[in-house]
Order: sequence, then C-alpha cells, then structure tokens
Amino acid sequence: MSLKNFRKDLIIEVYNEVGQIVLAYKVFRCRVSEFQAQADLDANANAVLIQHVKFENEGWERDYDVTEPSVDWADRPKHL
Repeated sequence: MSLKNFRKDLIIEVYNEVGQIVLAYKVFRCRVSEFQAQADLDANANAVLIQHVKFENEGWERDYDVTEPSVDWADRPKHL
C-alpha cells in the first residue's frame, strides 16, 4: 500500500435548516484513526444508524469566505 495519498485535506461544511451553507472549516492532512458503524438493521424496528469517524489532522482554519446568508423568512420551513 502506498502512503503517498494517505492523508487528505477536508472541508467541513455546516448547513442551516433550509440547506444553505453557513459555516466552513478547512482541515489539513487528515487521516482516519477510528471508524465505527452499526450493522444488521431490522426494517421492522424503530432504530437509527449511527456512524462514528475520528480524524487526526495537522491543522485547521475557519473559511471566512463562507458567511451566513441573510434570512428570507419565506424560505423557512413551516415547522420553525
């Protein structure tokens, strides 16, 4: 296995209720150090699938080019 592409840069984006990006982080030279997944879900059960991924990194910064958009109340979901 080649370690040339072992680490990757990531962008983590946070979205609001209407699907607009409001916040972003650039994370540098990441690698997965832990992964957990639940399997064998039953279609007749009331269950939730949760995956857990832990990244190790060599630094991060906030992407200030991403700003929260102005609120357009007509586009808000009815439940809010």
